[in-house]
Amino acid sequence: MPITLATIKDRLDGRIGEELMVVAQAGRKKVTKRRGRLHMTYPAVFVVDLDQDENSFERVSYSYTDILTKNIKINFNDEIDDDEELASDEAEDDFDDDEE
Repeated sequence: MPITLATIKDRLDGRIGEELMVVAQAGRKKVTKRRGRLHMTYPAVFVVDLDQDENSFERVSYSYTDILTKNIKINFNDEIDDDEELASDEAEDDFDDDEE
């Protein structure tokens, strides 16, 4: 069954308050990784409270379409392992390869 925006929202609704890492393509050659906690979900967006030790701003919001279109990837801390971190590093390399 194809994933829908409603499915993505429902899955995030059940994980409010959990720590996560968001990996986002921030430009042609730039990938950002941000750690934080899922703060709240709204009908069209969700909000992440960022780790203040690593970021200069408090919160960031993303739309569910960012996940659907794979502009961002979310890893909850209970799902992060060495293989997924390697996959994230490979994704960064893939973004770089697109430009060549």
